[in-house]
Amino acid sequence: MTQPGDSDMSSHINMHRVFAAPIETVWLALTEPACVALWYGGHGFSNPHCLMDVRPGGRWSHVMRTPDGGEHSLAFEFTQVQAPYRLAWRDALASEGASNTVQLKATDEGTLLAFDVAFPSEKARDEAQAHGFTAVLEQGFDRMADVLRDLNDHDEDQ
Repeated sequence: MTQPGDSDMSSHINMHRVFAAPIETVWLALTEPACVALWYGGHGFSNPHCLMDVRPGGRWSHVMRTPDGGEHSLAFEFTQVQAPYRLAWRDALASEGASNTVQLKATDEGTLLAFDVAFPSEKARDEAQAHGFTAVLEQGFDRMADVLRDLNDHDEDQ
């Protein structure tokens, strides 16, 4: 069955980033709640609650606090888990929510992270963009790079 956005990418946001870390370390940063809480969201965001059951059908419960103190409760369901290469999840509460897929690939420079967000419509994608979705993702990836540096430094110290 064809879903909106399957035949064209007009309702998608795609982002790519190479991290200077092994694929296993990037996977850890994506799936270990203590790590996710350190980088999820943009600059100035915090994550006072993050629980993850990383398996198909498992849940991800998350509270993201914005710099102005607003809190957003998030609930996701993992739809695909293929460690350490592919992680996919969707909104657990809204059947018409976005679907998210991360694919990882080892490269000479470290790990390529390809992130695809499939919104239910172009309008939903445009609304997310108008609220700074891409900028917050980029900032989150910057924060993830910092977490990965710390994890790499910790591994080298042992």
